[in-house]
Amino acid sequence: MSDQSATQRVKFYQTGTHTVGNRLMDEAKRTVQASMERANAITSGHRACQGCGEALGARYALDSAMRVTDGQLVAVNATGCLEVFTTPYPETSWQIPWLHSLFGNAPAVATGVAAALRVKGREDVRVVAQGGDGGTTDIGFGCLSGMFERNDDVLYICYDNEAYMNTGVQRSSATPPTARTATTPAVGDAPGNVFGTGKNLPLIAMAHNIPYVATASVADLHDLESKVVKAMSFRGARYIHIMVPCPLGWGSASDATIHVARLAMESGLFPLFEAEHGEVTKAKKIRRQVPVTEYLKLQRRFAHLFKKGAEDTERIERIQRMADANIKRFGLLGNELDVEDGA
Repeated sequence: MSDQSATQRVKFYQTGTHTVGNRLMDEAKRTVQASMERANAITSGHRACQGCGEALGARYALDSAMRVTDGQLVAVNATGCLEVFTTPYPETSWQIPWLHSLFGNAPAVATGVAAALRVKGREDVRVVAQGGDGGTTDIGFGCLSGMFERNDDVLYICYDNEAYMNTGVQRSSATPPTARTATTPAVGDAPGNVFGTGKNLPLIAMAHNIPYVATASVADLHDLESKVVKAMSFRGARYIHIMVPCPLGWGSASDATIHVARLAMESGLFPLFEAEHGEVTKAKKIRRQVPVTEYLKLQRRFAHLFKKGAEDTERIERIQRMADANIKRFGLLGNELDVEDGA
């Protein structure tokens, strides 16, 4: 398990496939994707949209948790895209014990599952709760804070696609400023979502002084997996916030999901970091800083910022300042030798 918990380095060539080059590598150094014994939390046949970042993020996160626990894992799911596209009645894509209750009480239900397992003396069985940003930052916020405050032995994973995608792309408290949604249309003097609203759930989780908090992205799956493995090494409440672009809601190309997520990281808008007991312990350096415009222009939800002859430079600059503040706060720029290797 120690080999799996370390971030794997990939240099100059891709080693994540069953290619000849990968087979020539020492088995312990191959990527997880190359293993024929790979866990399979979500089987094929689910009904996610083409290019869905959430399906990819959930697969890698839960597969990692399954490996660490030797398959002794229970998942509790909030209402949302992930619940809907994996469990169209009477079918399911889940290959593990999986529970769904209400939109906002996944943390509470997971707490109950963990308590029941503890009473039965089954400390070998671990519990993961998961939901989208709507079920996490909004509807389930109170239950999640309670789970953190009690330090319940649950890993909660938020798959953040920055709106209520399942119900028609309505704004959530994770929706970025200026983004067009069904409830923040691109009309008026300040089209899209307003500045100054929303919640930063990773920082709120840190304020609870829980054992482990991390952010991750589908643009760096090795980093994502290593953080899930590390989270499962702790007991108590843990939180991982994963960026999962939504081609449908963001208006991005279905084959650009990873690229869009990577630009969010490299612009500084979505910093990757880890924290233990309320203190940041590690942040992933940016390899090549890019302006926020490279990220925004790939998404139709920001198209009104780039109207021909009427580019909204003032609000674009405000978004750039947000990215710059993240870079400064988490120390995302540094010497080349300080940059961590990723996928």
